[in-house]
Amino acid sequence: MTELHEGTLDTTTLAELREITTRYPQARSALLPMLHLVQSVEGRVTSRGIEACADILGISAAEVSGVATFYTMYKRRPVGDYHVGVCTNTLCAVMGGDAIFERLKDHLDVGNDETTEDGKVTLEHVECNAACDYAPVVMVNWEFMDNQTPESATRLVDDLRSGVEVTSTRGPRICTWREAERVLAGFPDDRADEGPAGGPPSLLGLAIAKENGWTAPSSEAEGRTGQPARTAQEAQETSYSDRARSETDIEESGAETVGEDAGGEQNPKGGS
Repeated sequence: MTELHEGTLDTTTLAELREITTRYPQARSALLPMLHLVQSVEGRVTSRGIEACADILGISAAEVSGVATFYTMYKRRPVGDYHVGVCTNTLCAVMGGDAIFERLKDHLDVGNDETTEDGKVTLEHVECNAACDYAPVVMVNWEFMDNQTPESATRLVDDLRSGVEVTSTRGPRICTWREAERVLAGFPDDRADEGPAGGPPSLLGLAIAKENGWTAPSSEAEGRTGQPARTAQEAQETSYSDRARSETDIEESGAETVGEDAGGEQNPKGGS
């Protein structure tokens, strides 16, 4: 179905779209945050939002549409106040993500990428949220809700629909989807420092490193072991030395050689 293009965006939104372009050396690099701003105003990427971005950037509407339809965070249908994304990628799925998604579909009476009748919740199964240490993970407007179960996820969406204030596991209070989209467009909401940024599972590797006295190399010139990297000449000399020792060992063992294999190394006669 073709969407009617009626009017244009309001002057404030147009001014903010132009402001976003000033943040980049090349204006068209601003397209991604511009589309997030369109969603914060329109509730999705609309035809007039596409036209506005195209006009400001001096590119075609088809080019803007190509970007808007490529990335899954851009929506062409209205999104509810709370976008609930259930990770169903491998680890979260086997830890219970699939069960959570099925429970929420039944509880909310919606399918994937559908919105409840009251317009409160849009449910979607999403790919890896890079939070495997807290699997299974649910995200509300891109904020983490860790270690979920079908029961806790059901309580979560009920709280969201009833207006109860919800705080993410590792982040701020949950805002509406449009408010979150405005933040993604580059207009902060002053909630960046709310809540913990990381927890014990994420910091476990750091704790183990401290217990063992492990440190990262102090410069790019040091190798993975923390020792100074060998120069190319040193590495080559070592390679020649190792090869010479290997050939000497073969000669001393009395074994005959029968030419080189595909890797360029000599094999003892009868070897595989």
